[in-house]
Amino acid sequence: MRTDRLDRITDGGVIAILRGVERDDAVRVADAVVDAGVTALEVTADTPDATASIAAIADRVDDAVVGAGTVLDAETARAAQLAGAEFLVTPTVNRGAIRTANRYGTPIAVGAYTPTEALDAFEAGADLVKVFPAATGGPDHVAAIGGPLGQIPLVPTGGVGADDAGEYIDAGAAAVGVGSSIADGEAIAAGDFDAVRSNARAVVEAVAAARE
Repeated sequence: MRTDRLDRITDGGVIAILRGVERDDAVRVADAVVDAGVTALEVTADTPDATASIAAIADRVDDAVVGAGTVLDAETARAAQLAGAEFLVTPTVNRGAIRTANRYGTPIAVGAYTPTEALDAFEAGADLVKVFPAATGGPDHVAAIGGPLGQIPLVPTGGVGADDAGEYIDAGAAAVGVGSSIADGEAIAAGDFDAVRSNARAVVEAVAAARE
């Protein structure tokens, strides 16, 4: 099951990140992005009632995995797992969260920015390393980390969108994490989930084109 979940993330190549999206809207965003081809969704733990959103999406969506992001400690990791999170994402190297993920068989993407942090995260038990914030160094930074550390699957996140998602894949990324470029706050507030679907499709297509 753990491998299946990881495959969903890396095969699809896009994690759609929902931050600050209310539960009912989160379900509608999930419907839109899955329809666009996204196979992994992340609800950040700093979102109000995040566990309720995770549970609602997990109950509704069959063609994608739903996880929890911005996990800062073991307690948050466990609460997310119990709510139905199928993977976890952290912004930093937190060993408590990693141990909790590993203990219960939940894939985890651990945040890092330098080669030292990336290797530290991987050796501590990370399945994926989230290069964060990606926009600070861009695709060249991802390529530079991946050069000597090709054994580590990298997931650049933070400022990634349809215009540069393919560049990150070309740089060696296993997948990309995309937030507001997909789950645009203004579109969601306006109830324009067709725009969210279009945003998601653009990123999915950019990743697929880069992999050809």
